[in-house]
Amino acid sequence: MLPTPVSSTVPPAEFSTLIELLRWRALQQSEKAAYKFLIDGKPEGPSLTYAELDRQARAIGAWLQQHQAKGERALLLFPQGLEVIAAFCGCLYAGVIAIPVPPPDGGRMKRTLPRLRSIVQDARATFVLTTAQIISLIGNVREDFPEFETMCWLDTVQVALELSETWQEPEVSGDTLAYLQYTSGSTSTPKGVMLTHKNLMFHSGYLNQACGYGADSATVTWMPYFHDYGLVEGLMQPLYNGTPCYLMSPFSFIKQPIRWLEAISHYRATHSQAPNFAYDLCVRRVKPKQLEALDLSSWQAAGNAAEPINPKVMERFFEIFEASGFRWNAFAPAYGLAEDTLLVSASPLLESPVLCALDAAALERHRIVSVSQPREGVRLLPGCGRLVCDTQVVIADPEKLTRCAPDEVGEIWVKDPSVAQGYWQRPEETKETFQAYLADTGEGPFLRTGDLGFVKDGELFITGRIKDLIIIRGTNHYPQDIEWTVQQVHSALRPDYGAAFSLEVGGEERLVILQEVERRTQDLDFDTVIADIRQAVAEDHELHAYAVALLKPGNIQKTSSGKIQRRAGRASFLAGELEVLADWSENPKLTAKFRDLQEELDSLAQQVQAAKP
Repeated sequence: MLPTPVSSTVPPAEFSTLIELLRWRALQQSEKAAYKFLIDGKPEGPSLTYAELDRQARAIGAWLQQHQAKGERALLLFPQGLEVIAAFCGCLYAGVIAIPVPPPDGGRMKRTLPRLRSIVQDARATFVLTTAQIISLIGNVREDFPEFETMCWLDTVQVALELSETWQEPEVSGDTLAYLQYTSGSTSTPKGVMLTHKNLMFHSGYLNQACGYGADSATVTWMPYFHDYGLVEGLMQPLYNGTPCYLMSPFSFIKQPIRWLEAISHYRATHSQAPNFAYDLCVRRVKPKQLEALDLSSWQAAGNAAEPINPKVMERFFEIFEASGFRWNAFAPAYGLAEDTLLVSASPLLESPVLCALDAAALERHRIVSVSQPREGVRLLPGCGRLVCDTQVVIADPEKLTRCAPDEVGEIWVKDPSVAQGYWQRPEETKETFQAYLADTGEGPFLRTGDLGFVKDGELFITGRIKDLIIIRGTNHYPQDIEWTVQQVHSALRPDYGAAFSLEVGGEERLVILQEVERRTQDLDFDTVIADIRQAVAEDHELHAYAVALLKPGNIQKTSSGKIQRRAGRASFLAGELEVLADWSENPKLTAKFRDLQEELDSLAQQVQAAKP
């Protein structure tokens, strides 16, 4: 039965599942357009009302019920569009655990399919909801992936809508698993984060308040459905608060960034989110003539999260788009992770971003020393907003497991009902990550984020990831700082396509820098650029590079959410698998021998680790 009508855009507090929410919307706002897909980012495209979405979800749910799929895991393999929203809701309507994953890329099958296969094996998925085109594409490689042969595949477009009449409401509660959000794998093997209906419903209520959504809000999103930023705030939040969502493909955005801004302008969107690189891409790709027709004055919350935030990119974006009505206080830096459903902190609506000037040398020693006057050796760190509603955060020493002093950088530990249930079928890693307790007080359990940061005047600041830290001569260096320095050296160096990491050489940690070069660059003096990189890193970070390599585009690996996979870059460097345009090493004669030795050491370290009780 449908819930009793209530005159409100925000769902009643007693709702504990997404099923109750969508069924309520189908009654309250049956003919209201919930989602519209912008083909190639243009206004023309199909749309779904709440009633239509509910009917499609019931039809897909009924099909899954006929196949006794309750409790099973189902991959969602779709291009960006309305079909994946219906499929996600259809899984929920059948009590099936949805797994949003990136669809296979026909041009990069060898790179994308192994990760997909590992997810299938880890989740023991038995169903695949997808399109006829992707089924055909997978058919070409099925013989190499026997797991696919045993799975039940469904082209959701072919499900008869009349099947919706046979749907039966499943026995689902707030504690029922809704979906598995596989982590991006920037520092480790992807793991399935277990999220319940309660996690998502509770967190949506948090976001509604913290991010300033209202009855007149409208969302434009190109973030992919398989990323938590795209799924939770991009797609599910509009469903929660009953406001329209305009959806476009990430490929349309990458091809023409102006389409994102045009959609915001055309639909008078108030909320739209993206990682740092997207704002940078707009700065570099949007032409002056395209600015004339833009009106970004409606944009109230320009979310910026999912990767390190570069304040210089924010400043350049504001300088260019201020004439189009964009406001500096529309920037809404945030911080989050799938293990906490989405956001830990977010900037309040139309409050100017917080920038903190810190002594860089002190920061490298994990000390927070504010600087009042700009000078050399100062790091400008953007805040990531205030803690979302009642979220609790402790800054802890990651080794001593004790609370840090207010002027110390430590690991960010989180506690609130949005925290997920753990990792699918990984009890030891679940205990290590989700069940942390302070050693001196016994407080807990907390979620260990693996990220370093601090809280200052109520604002959360992120300084880097524990596993990516570069420690040379006892001093900590954050790789993104070095990468940003490198990319300022020359316009031919691709922003957000570099990787800095350390290697042990002769018992000492040494710095290696990998950096992609733009495709259309001609007559570039590689030797001069490498020399300039070495000088800039030495001046800004007091570090001497051991090796610098300029690469062809496509060599720096990223996760599905755009995070640099520095470990993968390190492995490719050691294996000699990079397409190098030019390189320099302090001791090139030892490079080949070093790679062989390093591989032996890594193998030995793995054996020792495996042998530990």
